[in-house]
Amino acid sequence: MNQNQALKNSLMDLKRVTNASVEFALFDGNGILMLSTGQMKQVPADTVTRFFASGAEGQEMGEYHFFRVSVKLQPEYVLVAEGERAYLLGRIAATQLSHLIMAYSQQYDVNGFFQNLLLDNLLAVDIYNRATQLQVAVECSRAVIVIETEGKEDDGSLEMISSLMDTGDYTVTVDEHSIIVIKDMSREPELPVLEQAACMFRDMLNTEVMSKVRIGYGSIVKDVRDLPRSYKEARLALDVGKIFYSERTIISYSALGIGRLIYQLPMGLCRMFIEETFPDKTPDDLDEETLATIRKFFENDLNVSVTARQLYVHRNTMVYRLDKIQKATGLDVRSFEDAMTFKIALMVLNYMKYVNKVPPEGGAS
Repeated sequence: MNQNQALKNSLMDLKRVTNASVEFALFDGNGILMLSTGQMKQVPADTVTRFFASGAEGQEMGEYHFFRVSVKLQPEYVLVAEGERAYLLGRIAATQLSHLIMAYSQQYDVNGFFQNLLLDNLLAVDIYNRATQLQVAVECSRAVIVIETEGKEDDGSLEMISSLMDTGDYTVTVDEHSIIVIKDMSREPELPVLEQAACMFRDMLNTEVMSKVRIGYGSIVKDVRDLPRSYKEARLALDVGKIFYSERTIISYSALGIGRLIYQLPMGLCRMFIEETFPDKTPDDLDEETLATIRKFFENDLNVSVTARQLYVHRNTMVYRLDKIQKATGLDVRSFEDAMTFKIALMVLNYMKYVNKVPPEGGAS
């Protein structure tokens, strides 16, 4: 909900609760109408500007009552009230609007602070100064959760996530498809708590907003200056997860394993590794049934009997398939060393496919 809508809702609620026949209109210092609650007669702009320049707290002019709306003791707006009990309700409304505008202003400042912090746009000395001004604790255990959504910016996802926030949590937006949650971990500084929070966000968005999401989260840091590192880790978790763990909707930086190393390898080194490991036939040349057998075999920790049962084949058939793989690739995946080489090769091939599929920045797909 934007600020103007919140201000209008507040005035409408005041009318409804008091059951008064009063109308409100809010103007800026130049006499431009920002919002109104009903059919108020047109208020001359020069009358509004004269009152704004006068510095008076309130003034009655004919059938209108004018009130100054100040933020941090500085006049910002003019509230005009007309109708039953306009003076009393106008004073109440002006005070209420001042507090609302101040709250929104502070929230905007906090959001901007965290945006610039996560994007490394602040110097270390500025971080401490701004955090102190905004009453953001400097030394506090926190972690960053990045939520990638498929919906549009106004689909309600941000409001839904904000409603699930605990005290000390913050939400930040950097683009229309990402919601960043800065999670306060001071009460329970443990990764399982982050996993539970991520699951809650995913389930809520899936059911309430009907939006498919992918979530990544970084490690827990103890100083506000280290939040950019947690943010980069969460982003890296999402990027690496798309390549090597596409079946997961939630992934943590700490669970990336060897995928994190492969992601940082140059393409030339990847091609050299594949060519040296598979001089004749690469895993890409194997049929889907064989690849499915290998994946299931790895899932079962190289156990032939368990894999055969899960694939509904005889053990001898399973042994025959593994022999066939060995003849085709030169690797006996029943041995740990060859199985590890084959597993890494599959991940490297996935990485190479991903890089070749993604167009260069600024280029055509």
